[in-house]
Amino acid sequence: MNLVEIYEGALPTEEIYKRWYNFGCKNNLGANCIFTGIVREENGFDGLSFDIYEPILQDWFNSWQEKALKNGVFLKMAHSQGNVLNHKSSYMSGVFSSQRKASLEIFDVFVEDFKHNAPIWKYDLQNNNRIYAKDRSHKLKNSGLLSNKG
Repeated sequence: MNLVEIYEGALPTEEIYKRWYNFGCKNNLGANCIFTGIVREENGFDGLSFDIYEPILQDWFNSWQEKALKNGVFLKMAHSQGNVLNHKSSYMSGVFSSQRKASLEIFDVFVEDFKHNAPIWKYDLQNNNRIYAKDRSHKLKNSGLLSNKG
């Protein structure tokens, strides 16, 4: 079962938010923490582009979901693959629980772990060219990508 929602291009944030809000209401979850990442305009780039290795991303997310559920917390995540222009969203995460304390305790840790360990590769877009954003990337555990060699 694919728990991570992957979209080609920018995320339909309003649609996702509405569906996730309804999930919280339907399940009587009073704490709905939703983070929306928006591509900033900077350094003359037109946006960002992403490649995703879905099997590892699903495994990474599933392990987080298992940890969260032990504390009565539900996780949701959506990410773009391909090009996302400036001022559009490429990432959303949702943390849901019956009360805020459980959601807030996991929220920041989950988002930070995503930034460092999810198998998603980021490129800057400039004049329809993808430029690998190596200086803003993190080495994935057990991978050769971004190793210190050569």
